[in-house]
Amino acid sequence: MILKRMFGLREPDPEMALYGAIVAAARQEKFYRDWLVPDTMNGRFDVLVLHMFLVLDHLRSFGAKSENLRQTLTDRFFAEMDAALREVGVGDLAVGKKVRKMAEAFFGRVAAYSAIAEADVDTLRDALNRNVYADCDSSHAIDLARWTVAAKQILATQDFESLLAGRVRFE
Repeated sequence: MILKRMFGLREPDPEMALYGAIVAAARQEKFYRDWLVPDTMNGRFDVLVLHMFLVLDHLRSFGAKSENLRQTLTDRFFAEMDAALREVGVGDLAVGKKVRKMAEAFFGRVAAYSAIAEADVDTLRDALNRNVYADCDSSHAIDLARWTVAAKQILATQDFESLLAGRVRFE
């Protein structure tokens, strides 16, 4: 056990496996190539937030047993955002402010998507226009809205243990 920890051979934490699967799904080319989400730091952030929302929303359906995972997954998201900012050269003094802005955007989007998750696709499209497509061609926002509704339905069929193992399907 000690040797495994010393050499990095320990089992990954559940939130790391799940977070890795979320990130991989958010990096799919179709979002940027087919649906014209800007392939920028902001565009990638928005697609990642959308995926995080979907998973966090589904985890909520498992009640108390998912509370810790939801929190550690959110903490992982912000730790990774902090690391990404540092990697692109943002200075130590500015990282805190930028992460705070990201947190406001994250929680604002999650609240907006949660409020309309059961609403019609057009309402979701309007929210995606404001967030994902704010400064660009939003003609594909309806496609992203339809995908989001379908992904939410697919996630609803997945059990807690699969998510814990990092197996998550959006399609």
